[in-house]
Amino acid sequence: MMSPPYCLKARAAKISTLLGGLCLALLSAANHAAAQNGLPQGALAPALGGLMPASPALREKHPGMRTLAKAAAQGDAARETAYLALLETAVYQQSIIDAISKPAEGKPWKAYRPIFMTPARIAGGVKFWRENQAALTSAEAQYQVPAKYIVAIIGVETLYGANVGKYRVLDALTTLGLYYPPRAEFFAGELRQFLQFSQNSAIQIDPKKALGSYAGAMGLGQFIPTSYVNFAVDGDADGVIDLWQNKSDIIASVAHYFNVHGWQYGQPVVARTRIAQHAGAVLDTGVLPTTTVKALGDLGYRPIRERGAAKINAAMKASMLVLEGELGPEHFIGFQNFYVITRYNRSPLYAMAVHQLAGEIAAEMQRTAK
Repeated sequence: MMSPPYCLKARAAKISTLLGGLCLALLSAANHAAAQNGLPQGALAPALGGLMPASPALREKHPGMRTLAKAAAQGDAARETAYLALLETAVYQQSIIDAISKPAEGKPWKAYRPIFMTPARIAGGVKFWRENQAALTSAEAQYQVPAKYIVAIIGVETLYGANVGKYRVLDALTTLGLYYPPRAEFFAGELRQFLQFSQNSAIQIDPKKALGSYAGAMGLGQFIPTSYVNFAVDGDADGVIDLWQNKSDIIASVAHYFNVHGWQYGQPVVARTRIAQHAGAVLDTGVLPTTTVKALGDLGYRPIRERGAAKINAAMKASMLVLEGELGPEHFIGFQNFYVITRYNRSPLYAMAVHQLAGEIAAEMQRTAK
């Protein structure tokens, strides 16, 4: 016959097991309810904290952090421990979820354009260009990307370094990678890459202090971690790629990104259209050039070549863009280079802002030349 103490212990263990299963079921239901109501996974879990059994898997500060650290470490136990320690310092930020849910690109063109086409941003571009003339000239020659577009990208992204972001990159990527189901897979991948920065001797940043955008983009050109690894370059050959302070690295990296994604030097980017009276209705075809200038012309939409712009021929691949302007729909014909800009940010509004800002900066450079 069992002694009373042992019997009590057995019963207690059985009750604990049952409670553990119940809590797991409640946690699953809480996560489902959170997802249904637009809350991050785990947002309702703290209410269950006092009931949960002390299982290592349930002691995660962030849901899924152990699995992510293990994947990032690729079998290296010491790295896995270091990555887990780093993730323990990450903080969930609700303001990041709020920001990504309401991007500026959700605005119509008539509201989006004034954000970037300002006298201050144009003047700042001229100043940045003149201060970094040598690096811009070198990057244009090496990567075959016009300086004005390199400057405009940096101007649109961070106002030439005035606004590189206020969030810790670690917090941003943890929040989006582990708590934001719509883009969790993408941002978890970026978080893994960010953790692996420590294994790259050319990237010397403090992962606990690095600041960036709400999406975890870094430096003056706002490179996400995978872009930092794949496209950032050491512009001055000093062995380190610094996208916050080193202008040679920053400029060369933006130019290299455009080059790799298919920029065609000396070719058109985008053009306004002259619409014939007989023109039929044309839908926005998106940014990928899938038709031709001739086909659009046959429908009554012909490109207007601006003074100094690259020549346009009928056989060129093109796309039709329709943006909501102040006075109604604005029609543009986009080319390969416009598509390349959207590889930096997929919004056609963003690409148009970069294009128009580049033109304004170049014009002001010429107007104020000594």
